[in-house]
Amino acid sequence: MERCGLITPEKQAVPLQSVDVQVDVKDHVATVVSTLLYKNKEEKPIEAVFVFPMPSEAAVCHFSAKVGETLIVAEVKEKKQAREEYDDALSSGQQAFLLEESDQSPDIFSMSVGSLSPGESASIRLEYVTELDVQADEALRFCLPAVLNPRYQPAGTESSSVKVTSVPSSLVPYDLTFSARVESPRSVSNIESSCTVDPVEYLNQDQTKASVKLAAGHKFDRDVELLIYYKDSHQPSAVVEAGQASAKPGSLMGDPALMLSLYPEFPKDIMSSVSSSGEFVFLLDRSGSMGCSMGHRGESGSRIASARDTLLLLLKSLPMGCYFNIYSFGSTFEQIFSGSVKYKQKTMEEALKKVEKMEANLGGTEILAPLKRIYSQGCIPNQPRQLFVFTDDGEVGNTKEVINLVKSNAGSHRCFSFGIGEGASSALIKGLAKEGGGHAQFITGNDRMQPKVIQSLRFAMQPAVVDISVKWDLPKGVSASVLSPPLTSIFQGQRSLLYAQLTGQSKEGAEGCVTVKYSLAGRPTENKLNFSLKPAEDTGLTVHRLAARSLIRSLEQEQEGARGQKDDTVKKKIIDLSVQSGVSSSFTAFIAVNKTSGEAIQGPLLRRDVPLPRMMAYSAPKTIARMSCPDMMPMKACAQKREREGRLPQFGRTRRRMMAYSAPKTIARMSCPDMMPMKACADEGTQRSLRNSVLLTEDCYDDDDDDDDDYVKPVDECYKPPSPKVQRDPLLQVVSLQKASGCWELEPALAQALSKTSQDLESKLPAMAKKEVWATILALVWLHGLKADAKDEWELLVMKAVMWLRSQNAQGLTECVEAANALLGCTVQKDALGL
Repeated sequence: MERCGLITPEKQAVPLQSVDVQVDVKDHVATVVSTLLYKNKEEKPIEAVFVFPMPSEAAVCHFSAKVGETLIVAEVKEKKQAREEYDDALSSGQQAFLLEESDQSPDIFSMSVGSLSPGESASIRLEYVTELDVQADEALRFCLPAVLNPRYQPAGTESSSVKVTSVPSSLVPYDLTFSARVESPRSVSNIESSCTVDPVEYLNQDQTKASVKLAAGHKFDRDVELLIYYKDSHQPSAVVEAGQASAKPGSLMGDPALMLSLYPEFPKDIMSSVSSSGEFVFLLDRSGSMGCSMGHRGESGSRIASARDTLLLLLKSLPMGCYFNIYSFGSTFEQIFSGSVKYKQKTMEEALKKVEKMEANLGGTEILAPLKRIYSQGCIPNQPRQLFVFTDDGEVGNTKEVINLVKSNAGSHRCFSFGIGEGASSALIKGLAKEGGGHAQFITGNDRMQPKVIQSLRFAMQPAVVDISVKWDLPKGVSASVLSPPLTSIFQGQRSLLYAQLTGQSKEGAEGCVTVKYSLAGRPTENKLNFSLKPAEDTGLTVHRLAARSLIRSLEQEQEGARGQKDDTVKKKIIDLSVQSGVSSSFTAFIAVNKTSGEAIQGPLLRRDVPLPRMMAYSAPKTIARMSCPDMMPMKACAQKREREGRLPQFGRTRRRMMAYSAPKTIARMSCPDMMPMKACADEGTQRSLRNSVLLTEDCYDDDDDDDDDYVKPVDECYKPPSPKVQRDPLLQVVSLQKASGCWELEPALAQALSKTSQDLESKLPAMAKKEVWATILALVWLHGLKADAKDEWELLVMKAVMWLRSQNAQGLTECVEAANALLGCTVQKDALGL
């Protein structure tokens, strides 16, 4: 059974047999229906518990179970009441089904399937609706999360972590089938995926409808991500949805609901300029999991290496005259400068030297302390603060506290957040950006981090949009009550959503108008959208549910920030709205009880936890738990001590006893008696041919959660030499040579990066040109001519180079461009360089 993967780490059978997911995308909204088939193959009745990830923005709106020919549809009730009904049903021998959002975070759900008799099956249906994010390349992103990383609990915080049962992805015992249907007023140009999918099938001639399926044999080693491309760029739109006939008029579900999708257009002259001021603060996760590969099977560099390259691009792209600082964090945090410093050649070089040495070696993920330090630093006059947060953590145990801290400082900065890799918490990443008035990005699979981060830097360098107001122009007798939180940030090319409840009657063919007004760089600006008040067809209650979800999340944030003053009042509002709309919340749960079953199920239930796929999760490469304990403390006592302190995630006991030791760049896996002192054990381990840097392979240890040390492979078989150092990307080589001012110097390193000799560069130098001007033109022609596909990454630093050239009043630019084209084999025009 172990080889078939049909057990949990505790050697228990897994009742979940298969998962079928069907996604229906209409423009930028997705309806997701998951059907989970359970079967009890044991000789005793069981209770199956499945803890799984969910998009934090999802509105869960349906939960039902089918046992035989009996369909049991769940109701939304107050969470405590739902749990009591579930327990009472199981105690009386009835079947019951419970779905609830974690108290810890809105992106974790728990599904309990209670009292399955031997040989009995149950089909569970779960439905939710969600909005799709706009990516840097204008694709819409849908993600079905498959990975739930262990939640790191910071020291000194009250543990509320949910138990996550996991196995290696190759041993996940249930199958996944996945299909998606896309429909839009605009043609679908393509659908891409992080997973292997069958060819896209277009369902009509104008290609406004398409479908795609996950290819057979999918392994649970990644999230399922779809990128949907429409032929025309996104346009503002409005959808009016009729209310529910059975709901009370005047209520959210009884009245029509409106969803506005706004894509503001900023004046071109403002968009073409780049601010030369600002305080840019970068906060980088250096916990152990950042040592994992960016790709799915280790075919690409590590996350920390990609982050280092990204920081290089960011530092080269900053404007002269701004201020900056870099913080990094794990169990502790570090900062390069004591406070933000002025950006110039000296400070840039000092920062880059320290960035090059950054490794994933700071332990856990305690983000609160560095954030407090950043906010304790006074803002610099006339230098708007822009905070960039990079993390791959599933989630920290104090997420709500972290988000509230950002919210309380929202008036002094904008926060841009980046979730790296599968399992990064959407609640944490999106919460930081939302409350910080910034923008969130996710980098998964083999995505390049750099273009997404540079896009956010562009947003940060745009003047902040202030004084945002929304004005409604509706027919007489019709009014709009906005259900979304107030707009606090607007970015060029990004969608802003507004939900509203419409009250009153309108004549057939009536229209409304909404105007968004704001100030940009001191210039009053407005965008208008006219729309029909006629309800759209075939929308179901999608808009109402998304509107309810938006209002529920706003109220939850209000309740969290009230700190006891208005807890009961706001909590009651949330519960009432959740029950009325049928959308889950942090204070409610779905409960279904099978009251039609025959004889009561006898005997105690066996609990069976359904496992999720495990990524290579924590600490140094391939899950080694880093510990810092006295040399003479026994290993088991040390592990237990650190666990009590909250320094380790919820892994099995076997893995907790894996210690990191020895000289720098050497990771020793040791299997030692529990009472052997750490240093003696380490010394014994290092004498076993561990002379070079080594990496632990995935199958060197068993994954039991029992008390024995089942390390069965000899140490020499459990290690392999590190891969040869990867040659640096030529693009990054060229970028790394740019000076803070924006220019390049004529030096051997530049010749090597351009695959030329120093003599080549010197001999082609135009007579009238200065060496720095010639070197800068060479770099610009090379970027435009040979790296045009990476324009999103180098565009800002090229703008800085062009500004430097203009400031030089340089002679012979035309000759330099012609000579550079001849030398590099390019055909770049002078105008294309911005000269």
